[in-house]
Amino acid sequence: MKSPQILILGIGSILMTDEGFGVRVVERIQEQYDFSDNVALADGGVLGLNLLGVIAEADYLIVVDIIRNHGAPGDLYRLEGSQIPERIRAKNSLHQIDFLEALTLCQALDHVPETVILGVEPEDIDTLSIEITPMLDKQIDPTICKVLAEIERLGGTYHLKTEKIKANCASERCIC
Repeated sequence: MKSPQILILGIGSILMTDEGFGVRVVERIQEQYDFSDNVALADGGVLGLNLLGVIAEADYLIVVDIIRNHGAPGDLYRLEGSQIPERIRAKNSLHQIDFLEALTLCQALDHVPETVILGVEPEDIDTLSIEITPMLDKQIDPTICKVLAEIERLGGTYHLKTEKIKANCASERCIC
């Protein structure tokens, strides 16, 4: 029996400060973890509708992005099911709307993956910089923990890549 396919997708523009949060989370996950064969990671950047083919191959989709929800910078959110379409009005960039359209277009292919969006309230998405703000940088590890919990919930497995990373996680860096 084939294991369900799980896709972790980071989206956002790494050129606009906190806008690149989702991509930065996926980059850190790729550096630190190996996954079972049914788990894939992708940097979706700002590809929007061009992600349709990748999304349609997944049974489960875990999206990491920023979410403007009128909260405090750094607030973490988990959206699923009917909460996702309601957020179209709250999106502040074209890639987010295009991504949701790609997810909706999966219906035409008769394959809409079960989707969870893990997001964080941004502090700055207007400044041109490849560095995220310190507030959001502090939220990368807690978001990784949420991604890993979703992978476990969906039947995927993972392990740390190196002893050096394991040592860091045993000290101050990892809060999972």
